Amino acid sequence: MRIITLSVDGIHQAAQRGLFDWIAEQDADVICLQDLRALEYELDHEVFHPPGYFAYFFDSGIKHYNGVAIYTRHQPKALIYGLGFSSGVDMEGRYLQVDYEHYSIGSLLAPLAMSETESLEVKIKFFDDLQVLLHKVTRKRRSFIICGNWGMAHTRKDVQNWQNNQGTPGFLPHEQQWMNQLFNQIGYVDAFRQVNRDSDEFSWWPSGEMGVGDGWRTDYQVVSESIRRKVEYGVIYKSQVFSSHLPVIIDYDIEAEDL
Repeated sequence: MRIITLSVDGIHQAAQRGLFDWIAEQDADVICLQDLRALEYELDHEVFHPPGYFAYFFDSGIKHYNGVAIYTRHQPKALIYGLGFSSGVDMEGRYLQVDYEHYSIGSLLAPLAMSETESLEVKIKFFDDLQVLLHKVTRKRRSFIICGNWGMAHTRKDVQNWQNNQGTPGFLPHEQQWMNQLFNQIGYVDAFRQVNRDSDEFSWWPSGEMGVGDGWRTDYQVVSESIRRKVEYGVIYKSQVFSSHLPVIIDYDIEAEDL
């Protein structure tokens, strides 16, 4: 099974850059997109509904602002919109999940956090609530693949020129600690790092242009421990650019009938 995740900086712009022509060539089972910057009714055109895929969207209710999508070849048993945080802070980002018999696949967009204290507080609350939820669902008899723009880098090898970015949101000490807890204590796995340990693999350029300024790896496929050994191949696709982020492609040893 092949899963692709990409934060598109606006789905209309990405489509104009050839995203859906590229998707048609990838033979992916699931494509998770984030930061659509479009409302669902604005995506009625056939280009946004590629043949062979069931298409699901969760917009923000606000034009030109966030939103996520999942395209899947396999019709899910259920859909989950949002994370259900009692604080309501999950609505500052977006999350959409498709459920199968044994697996759940989610498309996650973390809240944007710049240098302003208020936005950082929202992001901190979002990820604190997410940590509680992820810890809780580890007890469920199902496996999770959560794809998305997490808005933070994990280790020094995930940030180009990390020395000068230690005080930058997305690579703050508490954010690195949160990722450490996710992977080392709660028990989830960074699928890409199972097959690629290189220190020059980046998926996002804050400058908006690949290769200009410092690169970051903020786009992940985070999977349950039960999937660790099922990760067969992983790559950050660099040959074509659709946004300030690059697609992360992971192949899993999972058959469609096993979902």
